[in-house]
Amino acid sequence: MKTIAVIDYGMGNLHSVSKALEHVANDQQVIVTSDPEVIRNAEHVVLPGVGAIRDCMAEIRRLGVDKVVRENIASGKPFLGICVGYQALMQDSEENDGVDCLAQFDGHVRFFGDPLLDEQGEKLKVPHMGWNKVRQSGNHPIWQGIEDDTRFYFVHSYYVEAGNPAQVIGETTYGKTCHVALAHDNVVAVQFHPEKSHHAGLQLLKNFAGWNGQV
Repeated sequence: MKTIAVIDYGMGNLHSVSKALEHVANDQQVIVTSDPEVIRNAEHVVLPGVGAIRDCMAEIRRLGVDKVVRENIASGKPFLGICVGYQALMQDSEENDGVDCLAQFDGHVRFFGDPLLDEQGEKLKVPHMGWNKVRQSGNHPIWQGIEDDTRFYFVHSYYVEAGNPAQVIGETTYGKTCHVALAHDNVVAVQFHPEKSHHAGLQLLKNFAGWNGQV
């Protein structure tokens, strides 16, 4: 049986991600694991994450997850980063006075700012928590069956500023333009929580589970 490995490094919303994947994955076993061999042998790999990037990156490096992530991405198998797992794939983050990340994307994680204002000059809350429309760019397989400007659920205080516009496949606006979905070759990563985004989020996870890593 083909497997989807959800990487467990102690910092992810593992239960909700794995249950959502189990709901949509056809004839695929979802395994929550920190075992490098299990992750290497999986056909699809997911890197979730919640919390502060400094703690996440410390655990990723302590457990050797950084090496496993790089190996899996280099192998060409489909790879999905979610929330802090998305931010961890960037070059660095401004959070916690600056943290080096995995540098799998040309991008930087920026603080929203204080104050963060909307177009009318009204102050916006940080962290950004709630539903926002995502504008799709390109025709990536991850968007199959999902309409443009569909709302997804966000919880974050920092946002990604992509260095390569060609890798941006989704944007939202919260005081400023945020790059909330990136893709390159066999890797796709999203800032929002698909596992908390109802039908659209489940469709995105279903699309990932059925994706062969090619565009």
